[in-house]
Amino acid sequence: MDFTHLLTHLVADDSLHARWLNTLSMMENTGARKISAAEPKTTVDLLMLKHAAEEARHAYYLKKQIQKVSKTDCPTYEPAYLLAPTDSHAYLNRLDVQVCRYLKTALGLSGADLKYAAYLLVTYSIEVRADELYPVYQNVLTESGSKVNVRSIIVEEEGHLAEMLRQMETFFGDWQTHAERAVAIETGLYMAWLGSLMASEKIDAGKEN
Repeated sequence: MDFTHLLTHLVADDSLHARWLNTLSMMENTGARKISAAEPKTTVDLLMLKHAAEEARHAYYLKKQIQKVSKTDCPTYEPAYLLAPTDSHAYLNRLDVQVCRYLKTALGLSGADLKYAAYLLVTYSIEVRADELYPVYQNVLTESGSKVNVRSIIVEEEGHLAEMLRQMETFFGDWQTHAERAVAIETGLYMAWLGSLMASEKIDAGKEN
C-alpha cells in the first residue's frame, strides 16, 4: 500500500486534506490524553509532562493548519470531520489494549507498573511511526506547493523518540524485545488503518510498498 500515493490524493483535495489534518490532530490529542491518564498522581516527572504537552501542542498546531487548505472548517472531532472515523478514533485504544495484554502475559505486570510500561511501549511505537509518517507527508506538501508544513512536528518527534529510548533502557532489562513486540503490534494496526482510509474515500491503493 503506497502511503505517498494516498497522501498525494488527499493533499490535492482541500476538503480531504482538511479532514486528514483534523484526523491527525485528533490522534495527537488522544495521545496527549493517554499520556496524562498514565501519569502517577505524585511521582510524575518532567519528561512525562513534556511529552503530554508536546502531543497536545501538535494537536493544536495541526488543527490550525486546516485554515490554510480549506474554507470548510472542521470544528470538532466528530465523524463528519474525520477520515475513517471509527478506526481513527480506535487506533490508539486498540494499541494500548494489545500492548497491555502483552505486558501482562510476558512480564506479569499490573497496576502502576503496567500503566507506566504500557505508556513507554505505546508511545515508543507511535514515535517510530511518526518518524516515518511526518517526513513523507512533508515531502508531499513541499512537492505540491502547499502552505501547510509539519517541519516543527518532525523535529520534536525525533527528540521525543530519543527520550523514549532512554526511558525504556532504564525501566526494562531487555527493552529491545519488548519494543520490537510493540512495534509489530502497531504495524498491524497501522496497516489496517491505512486500509480503512483507502476504503473510506474509495482511493486506489496504487503500488505496493
